[in-house]
Amino acid sequence: MRLSIAGVTARLDGTAIVSDVDLAAEPGDFVGLIGPNGSGKSTLLRTVYRSLRPSGGVVSLDGDDLWRMRAREAARRRAVVTQHGDLGGEFSVAEVVAMGRSPHKGMLDREDASDRAVVAETLKRVGMDWAGSRLFSTLSGGERQRVLLARALAQEAPLLVLDEPTNHLDVRAQLGLLDLIRSLGLTLLAALHDLDHAAAYCDRVVVLAEGRVRAAGPPLEVLTPEFVAEVFGVRAHIGPHPITGRPHIAVASLD
Repeated sequence: MRLSIAGVTARLDGTAIVSDVDLAAEPGDFVGLIGPNGSGKSTLLRTVYRSLRPSGGVVSLDGDDLWRMRAREAARRRAVVTQHGDLGGEFSVAEVVAMGRSPHKGMLDREDASDRAVVAETLKRVGMDWAGSRLFSTLSGGERQRVLLARALAQEAPLLVLDEPTNHLDVRAQLGLLDLIRSLGLTLLAALHDLDHAAAYCDRVVVLAEGRVRAAGPPLEVLTPEFVAEVFGVRAHIGPHPITGRPHIAVASLD
């Protein structure tokens, strides 16, 4: 699945939060959307979630305008994991994951054996197959994120969009979730706040600042010490990680 964001402007209360943004994610790519707080990352993702209609430009999936699709068709083609995991009720883990099957069901259709098989497989894929009967509300933050990822995978969509998926997770849970996401083989677009994560896991990064794209490309080409200092206001040392060998960014304050 190819995602294209072409000339997108999005407004809230009449104010442009993102302006004339271009972004592309090729099939199988992991594209990281990064930038300082308030740069417009979540607002841009909302245009892909279909929770905020762009005031200009086009979001397309394999050349088809996302906002001209029926909601069910859009949900079959792109799945979403947001920052907020409160479901507003008491659901079992299996019930939460089964919600991801709704784009494939009619209004009166009941869950069948094929749906249960998908739920079981996606829970196994994210390492949560032991928790199907547990209440979602009783899980840790990292476990909830894995369940929400399983719900998204149950949609069987080729594009996965994530808004700061490691937010509020401990270090082990952050790395485990990113390893899992990277292994999925899907087209991935994720807003990330950790530059080191972006460098280590993403094929390409797109840097937003004040609602506009400042740079885009492979992480080590974009995230130079000079650029990081200019956009993020910190010093950066860039090199191979001493344990993994992946690209690694260490930061310190400018003071």
